[in-house]
Amino acid sequence: MANEAKWKKGCVQVYTGDGKGKTTAAFGLALRAAGAGLRVFIAQFMKARDCGELHAFEKLSDQIAIKQYGREGFIHGKPGEDDIKAAREGLEEAMLAIQSGDYDIVILDEANVAVDFGLFSIDDLLAAIDERPEDVELVITGRKAHPRLIERADLVTEMREVKHYYQDGLAARRGIEY
Repeated sequence: MANEAKWKKGCVQVYTGDGKGKTTAAFGLALRAAGAGLRVFIAQFMKARDCGELHAFEKLSDQIAIKQYGREGFIHGKPGEDDIKAAREGLEEAMLAIQSGDYDIVILDEANVAVDFGLFSIDDLLAAIDERPEDVELVITGRKAHPRLIERADLVTEMREVKHYYQDGLAARRGIEY
């Protein structure tokens, strides 16, 4: 690992809830980690669109690797086979990253939503916790965190929406929401 003063025990962090900021919090942690000389792998589930963070992380590619596992657009109704295949391939790659020894922190962005949509099971997600080396920090984001995940996590932060400008018709803005 890159940082000689690195922790001995990695924790499991979960950022969930209906409020805005779960991915942003995880990516802020990735930026902080890179600044401290740590290496980060980010698996983004259910996403395959161009967004600002991809371009920013390209500039830090020696410390932060990010891959998207999904398709453009949202899943409406039942997920298709392509959605399921992409998510499962992503989880397999994330498991390899977790076990590789190459990364200090692994972020599974929107993994909670992937579980909720049935793209992979809560047991599959809990296996990421069970099979990770002791010194790997694991961050899992997304709405609707499964109760079993919440029970297993070391830290759970719930983002709660109090007020949101979407309700006033303001669309997602580049550089703010994506």
